[in-house]
Amino acid sequence: MSEDRYQQRQQQLKERVEERVAAATKTGGIIIVFTGNGKGKSTAAFGTVARAVGHGLKVGVIQFIKGTWENGERNLLEKNGVEFHVMATGFTWNTQDKGDDIKAAEEAWLEGLRMLADASFDLVVLDELTYMIPCGYLALDEILTALKNRPPHQSVIITGRACHRDITELADTVSELRPVKHAFENGIQAQKGIDW
Repeated sequence: MSEDRYQQRQQQLKERVEERVAAATKTGGIIIVFTGNGKGKSTAAFGTVARAVGHGLKVGVIQFIKGTWENGERNLLEKNGVEFHVMATGFTWNTQDKGDDIKAAEEAWLEGLRMLADASFDLVVLDELTYMIPCGYLALDEILTALKNRPPHQSVIITGRACHRDITELADTVSELRPVKHAFENGIQAQKGIDW
């Protein structure tokens, strides 16, 4: 490609980008969903949390379907003002007690409701929330109502596989991670600092 042709193409690209930037006039909080069967949904959410904290924003995290094991993100971010509430029951195939799981989910969700109603939070992460709906632990309607009624500037990140269609329709940004290859499938254990 000639230098002239390259410059023309880049100029056209620049103009298209500038038009889109100029057309984006809305402000306010957004809902982001990281879903799919691939690894990295919570990792993507916590990357955004680190960015928000770096800009001085107030962040709250509710973690569903997480255990009592050490959590690298929490170790770092709680020291930097991020409020965490962890369901702390572990995976449902470990607990095998639906009543206790529902109770733990409801307790975690109460903290989520508090954060979603609190205008001092700029970002709320509902990590692994998607599992709560098909398991029957939390009511979809209550989740949707809380998301719709949150403070206008507040952003929310929801993670987990098989996100309910009503949540993805409400969301402003949805990214689906798909598996290509995973170390665990080759017998490699989850590693501290990499996977948790």
